[in-house]
Amino acid sequence: MRTLRPGQRAELYVVDVATTERRLVHESSTLLFEAPNWTGDWLVVNGNGNLYRIPVDGGDLEQLDLGGVPAINNDHVLSPDGETVYVSAEDGHLYAVPLAGGSPRRVSNDRGPEFHHYLHGISPDGRTLAYIGLENRADGNRITNVYAIPAAGGDDVQVTDDEYADDGSEYGPDGRWIYFNSERASTTPGHAQLFRIAGDELEQLTFDERVNWFPHPAPDGSMIAYVSFPPGTLGHPEDIDDVRVRLLPTEGGSPRDLATLFGGQGTMNVPSWSPDSSRLAYVAYPLD
Repeated sequence: MRTLRPGQRAELYVVDVATTERRLVHESSTLLFEAPNWTGDWLVVNGNGNLYRIPVDGGDLEQLDLGGVPAINNDHVLSPDGETVYVSAEDGHLYAVPLAGGSPRRVSNDRGPEFHHYLHGISPDGRTLAYIGLENRADGNRITNVYAIPAAGGDDVQVTDDEYADDGSEYGPDGRWIYFNSERASTTPGHAQLFRIAGDELEQLTFDERVNWFPHPAPDGSMIAYVSFPPGTLGHPEDIDDVRVRLLPTEGGSPRDLATLFGGQGTMNVPSWSPDSSRLAYVAYPLD
C-alpha cells in the first residue's frame, strides 16, 4: 500500500466549480488516503487497503466494514442508490460490498492469474460496471482494454480490443457513452488524451500537449472533470508538481483549470462529483 513520505500530508478538498473556492474537509500526516467518491452527504476514500467515509462538511474518517474482501486499491464506485460499494481488490477481482454491512459478493469472472480488473465506472441505472482489464502477456507486454460486466455478475463485454494504453473507463449520465483515456492518438509514449465510445462510435475529446487522465462526466452531463499531468508524463504517477484538475464542456470547447496541486495518483481516480454537479472532491499531497 502507498504511504506518505516524511513531511507529506494528504488533504481532502471540496471545490465549487463555479467560483473555484475550495474548502479543506480533512487532512492527515499518517494515513495516505485517495480517490474521493461522493454519495449523499458523505465522501468515501480508500487508504491502507481499506475504505473510509467522512461527512462532506468535515469530521473524522470512519472505516467501513468490507466483510473480509482482500485489500483494495483506489478503484471503487458507489451504486446510484447508495447501498453498495464496488471495489477492486489486490487479488485482481471486483467485489460488491453492502454499505450497511453484510457479506461481500465477487462480481468478476475468473480469467486467469495474469488478468486483473480495475474498476472505474457504473451505469446510471446501476446495472453495469465499466472496468479496465489488464492482461500480462507471456511476451512481457501489459495490455489494457475497456470492458463492461453486469453488476449482478455475468458475462464480460469487451468494449475496446487493441494494444493501446486505455484506462479510466466511466459511464456518462446518459448511459450510452463510456469515457476513458488512451494513448491511441499519439506515437509519443505516455501522451494520453480523453475519448468516449459507444458501440462503433469513437470520439476524441482533448487535443493538447498535456497528459490527460480519468474523465469524470458531471451528473447533469454539462462537463467533464479530469486530471491533467505535465507534458511528457508516463502513466499517472504520484507526487508530481503542476497536476491540474480541469473541466471540459461535454459538447466541446476549451478546458479551464479548477485547481493546481502536487499529487496525481490518488487525486481523483474515481467519480468525484456532488449529486447536483456543483462541486468536486479531490486530494492533494503537499510536501513540507
